[in-house]
Amino acid sequence: MSATTMNMAPSRWHSVKPNLMYLVIGLIAGPLVTGIAGWQVLSGTARDQLQAGIVEQQATFCAANARIEVPDTSKLEYAARNELAKKWAVMPGTTTAASDVTNACARKLAT
Repeated sequence: MSATTMNMAPSRWHSVKPNLMYLVIGLIAGPLVTGIAGWQVLSGTARDQLQAGIVEQQATFCAANARIEVPDTSKLEYAARNELAKKWAVMPGTTTAASDVTNACARKLAT
């Protein structure tokens, strides 16, 4: 290396150093700020929201089918609503009803 290159290295470093520091700070602070602000959706949260949506949709189908059999389900007692929900909460392709679907269906039948 020549003497000129050796003299340029420190001045080049001083001009690049602030940009590298800003990059490092941004890489650390960016995810923290967006996480605190709620702009990130974690995979577990997305999975939970998807499952809640599926349960809600299945409960809606269950309640609609149950109301075909018993039009005014709001007059049924708790146990009768639960049995009706268990019967209609079994989705095509399954042999048993999921408990969260049954509970959501029974709540819909109460209204």
